[in-house]
Amino acid sequence: MSEQSSPTGREPELRAVPRADGTAPRALVLGATGYIGGRLVPRLIAAGYRVRVLVRDAARLAAFAWGDDVEAVVGAAADAAALAEACDDVDVLYYLIHSMAAGTGFEHADLAAARTVATAAAAASVDRLVYLGGLHPDGVPLSPHLRSRVEVGEVFLQSGVPTLVLQAGVVIGSGSASFEMIRHLTEVLPYMPAPRWVRNFIQPIAVRDVMHYLLGAARVAPDVNRAVDIGGPDVLRYGQMMNGYAVEAGLPQRPIAPLPVLTPGLASHWVNVVTPVPRAIARPLIASLQNECVMDDHDIDAIIPPPAGGLTSYRRAVALALGRVAADSVETSWQDAEVSGVASDPLPSDPEWAGRTVYTDVRTAVTAASPERLWEVIEGIGGENGWYSAPVLWALRGWMDRLVGGVGLVRGRRNRRRIAVGDVVDFWRVEKVEPERLLRLRAEMKVPGLAWLDLGCEPGPDGGAVYRQRAVFFPSGLSGRLYWLSVLPFHGFIFRGMANRITAAAEAHRAAPEAGAPAA
Repeated sequence: MSEQSSPTGREPELRAVPRADGTAPRALVLGATGYIGGRLVPRLIAAGYRVRVLVRDAARLAAFAWGDDVEAVVGAAADAAALAEACDDVDVLYYLIHSMAAGTGFEHADLAAARTVATAAAAASVDRLVYLGGLHPDGVPLSPHLRSRVEVGEVFLQSGVPTLVLQAGVVIGSGSASFEMIRHLTEVLPYMPAPRWVRNFIQPIAVRDVMHYLLGAARVAPDVNRAVDIGGPDVLRYGQMMNGYAVEAGLPQRPIAPLPVLTPGLASHWVNVVTPVPRAIARPLIASLQNECVMDDHDIDAIIPPPAGGLTSYRRAVALALGRVAADSVETSWQDAEVSGVASDPLPSDPEWAGRTVYTDVRTAVTAASPERLWEVIEGIGGENGWYSAPVLWALRGWMDRLVGGVGLVRGRRNRRRIAVGDVVDFWRVEKVEPERLLRLRAEMKVPGLAWLDLGCEPGPDGGAVYRQRAVFFPSGLSGRLYWLSVLPFHGFIFRGMANRITAAAEAHRAAPEAGAPAA
């Protein structure tokens, strides 16, 4: 991978510049366990910075791969003593905190915290302060949350510490609250009764490009003390963003009907009903969409040049967030040892409502049979051996699949006793085999979404074995969700029956190891 092409901190213009004494500069990150901070920290480490974080609970760092690679100071942004300790010997301070609380008290709290941070940074002679604010139009009334972000930025700009305020709009990446609202609204609703703000113009930005600007901000000239807008190459109506998501997700485009009666309060209730995004998060997001959010200028280009290869288009940012395109030379992968993942990928610390909708059915059963005997039954599933539960329903499902043009159950399997990656098992394809541990099957029947079936075994605590079974379904749009609900009543006895009869068959193997697996 070329150093010139990766926005993870490896470009020469983004790598840390050693101090005069040859040591690596130190970066302090406030908000390190948040959506942006959790993605920035590993990039700072990869770029050569020593990273310190201020956290309320150091135990939260265990959720991150980089948790052991940073220095932690326990405290809050309004804690002057903790900040004095955290700011000591710091070259660049990243302030990535913003309250999403309801009511009016959050503005006072945000300002108080910003003033405390600004005072501590000035006292410690921090060289650079970087704040990620919100993209907003000038000269018009702003929502309370956008107004608060502007006020916090002003506090830093007047602190005496050279400050760069990066003002971003909708950030596109899995886990971003703004993106998750687009994702869930588009996937759930085939028809969109929407507020008038769906016609407003937005300039979204890929989270990978936000990372590029944040890294670059640590290296700008010492005399830069200003706010600048950042955004991607596309200016779209909010409705166009939703339909752009639909295209990348393989869904039909949604008819959208703007309704004048949906106030921000009502719209946030509506979003909370049809999506998993909490109302407390949805309301400030919706309120900020009442105004068009488009860059007023491109002054950022003279301060931090765009990434090599240009900024990421909206559609490509969505495709990356959905995992539909691989991270190419412009980005690194989760397996990269120097950086913890693609910026648009989810992190373990992202909220539970972030990411695509996933339905699961999990079963566990214990058997006196050995793991080896249990594995023999698992490895032989399907084909002539059957599926160990409700054979009539499995046959009916195969017939229905054939009726709609699918492969049905007629393919069987190549070998009754052995299995390998790529093999066909009825209307499944073997995706992963870990002998005596895991068999993963990917569905090839016609379903409105993606489906897998995991069958696993492990040694039991008191001898014998533990059988673990997991069905996973990623629904596609509303039809996928309705499909899952329609088959849910049958899962109780189909999947429970599978777990019970597979373990029973393993015990039969133990009693008569030469006998073939009993047919379902």
